[in-house]
Amino acid sequence: MSEPRKIVIVGAGLAGATAAGTLRERGYEGEIVLLGTDTHRPYELPPLSKGLLMGKTDEPDWVHGEGFYGEKDIAFRSGVTATRIELGARLVHDDAGGEHRFDRLVLATGSRPRSLPVPGGDLPGLRTLRTLDDALALRSAFKDARRVVIVGAGWIGTEAAAAAREHGAEVTVVDQVGSPLLAVLGDQVSGVFKDLHTQHGVNWRLGEGVAGFTGGPDGVTGVRLQSGDELSADVVLVAVGAAPRVDLAHAAGLELSDDGGVCADAGLRTAAPDVYAIGDIAAHFHPRYGKRVRVEHWSNAKWQGEHVAGNLLGENEPYLRSPYFFSDQYDLGCEYRGLADPETDELVVRGDLAARDFTAFWLRDGQVAAAMNVNQWDDGDALKALVEGRAAVTAEQLRTADLTSLV
Repeated sequence: MSEPRKIVIVGAGLAGATAAGTLRERGYEGEIVLLGTDTHRPYELPPLSKGLLMGKTDEPDWVHGEGFYGEKDIAFRSGVTATRIELGARLVHDDAGGEHRFDRLVLATGSRPRSLPVPGGDLPGLRTLRTLDDALALRSAFKDARRVVIVGAGWIGTEAAAAAREHGAEVTVVDQVGSPLLAVLGDQVSGVFKDLHTQHGVNWRLGEGVAGFTGGPDGVTGVRLQSGDELSADVVLVAVGAAPRVDLAHAAGLELSDDGGVCADAGLRTAAPDVYAIGDIAAHFHPRYGKRVRVEHWSNAKWQGEHVAGNLLGENEPYLRSPYFFSDQYDLGCEYRGLADPETDELVVRGDLAARDFTAFWLRDGQVAAAMNVNQWDDGDALKALVEGRAAVTAEQLRTADLTSLV
């Protein structure tokens, strides 16, 4: 494979910006075009729902320094959205009238917040949290709010609930599930997070759906539940997940996976010649799991951005990393590695759930499928090795043995 003369990257989030930077780090001297809808330079998303939302910082973690793109001769176009791809002509059109020919194309278009198709779902003032501007506006609203209602008890919803409580607001979280983070963590571990928020004054309306939002031209004023109850609110945040931005890829004729991502092989290549997909949209075949995997976490965006750079330059390496993410809520910090199914995998707890000082493991067929350390920070390397190596261990070994001895 000859070195491409021009690489176009659509999407200037962490995945796309990391790919552009890594290409230069690896000595690529050809033309790089980086198109980003956001008007800010590329930044990382985790601080938006953590330190920035709580007021501990006023800026996100920028992917690169302010002058990086100019210094590295990367043609970064902020506030520009790609509107159409002509695969045969190898051409990307944007909404500023630009046309960008490519030898290789990387799609890193990320995700958008999901909305609720209920009456009042388009009322002004309904908030979502995905961008830097979203986070700054939501933080300001939290500071002035007396009552906050958050629809969604996933990671964004629970982190936002912690931030709103830090600002002194009364917080109610609504979700159809019976416990926060249930689908990811299962009953026992999700109960730790439920108790944590309850102890910090969060009100739960779990097992209940949203029938609609109330308000008028001046904005949303509350949430109406399917039970008929209405929750008054100064601020309403909808945090019911994210949908991959695949309209551009779909219109170009690229194959989509069952979960709505862009199908890619183990090396992050789509079926179209010289077109790659990374980050939130990439449903790539993962050799470790023997199936397509699509992950919407910071680490996946960063690591796939780094990995795809080598394949753009002629390597043919599969992407093998296991998923990883972290969360900070009140005095609880945690890291999760791997990919578990809490409904079928065996849960093994090392430590004390009630004290929120433990590591949880999920075993599948006697092998470590995932591990999550909560307020324990000494075993990160061992946990990574156990997950990456799908270590064959017993539950008793995980509870009592020195973890490094099991690697």
